[in-house]
Amino acid sequence: MEFPSKLIEEAVTEVAKLPGIGKKTALRLVLHLIKEHESKTQALAQALVRLRENIRFCKNCHTISDEDECTICRSHRRDRSVICVVEESKDVMAIENTAQYNGLYHVLGGVISPMHGIGPSELKIDSLLARLGRMSGEAREIILALSPTLEGDTTAFYVNKKLAPLSLRVTAIARGVAVGGELEYTDEITLGRSISARVLFH
Repeated sequence: MEFPSKLIEEAVTEVAKLPGIGKKTALRLVLHLIKEHESKTQALAQALVRLRENIRFCKNCHTISDEDECTICRSHRRDRSVICVVEESKDVMAIENTAQYNGLYHVLGGVISPMHGIGPSELKIDSLLARLGRMSGEAREIILALSPTLEGDTTAFYVNKKLAPLSLRVTAIARGVAVGGELEYTDEITLGRSISARVLFH
C-alpha cells in the first residue's frame, strides 16, 4: 500500500496493530481523524495516554478499575457468597450486561495454554485460593465461566481440582454458549440464560 505521507504511514501501521483492524480499516480511521477538528484527535490521544498511565487492576478480583478496589468488590449490594471466575475483564463486562448475576468476580488473566507458554503460575489461580482463605467461609459457590474451548476446559478442570479441598459448590455456566466460542461475542440473552441455568462442574 502506497502512502502520500510518512506520517500517515506511521499512524496506519500503529492503528493496524489493534485486533480486528487491517490496513484498509486503519487507513480509513486515520483519514477520518485528519478530517476531524484537531481538538478531537488530541482528546482521543490524551484519553489513551491517561488510560495507560492511570488504569489499575482491582486488588481483590483483578478486573480493570480506576482505583485499588473496583466498584463491584466495594458494593454492599453484591452477593458475596458467589464468585464467578472468568478469563478477562471483558468477560466481567459481558456478564454484567446480562443483568442476571449479582455476585462477585475473579479474573484469571487468561487460560492455560502450553502452546503460548501460559501455565497455571501465569494466571491468578493462587490469588483466588488466597482470597477464599481471607473470606473465611463467606464464599459458598464458585462459578467457572470460562470460554468453552479446549484451553478454557483445561483451565476449568485445573481450577476445580485446586478448589476440591475447600468443600465449595463449584458450578459451570450451562453450555448455551457455543463450544469453541468466546464469551465476548455471545449474545446477552444466551449468556444470561447460561448464567441462570448453571450446572455442577464435574
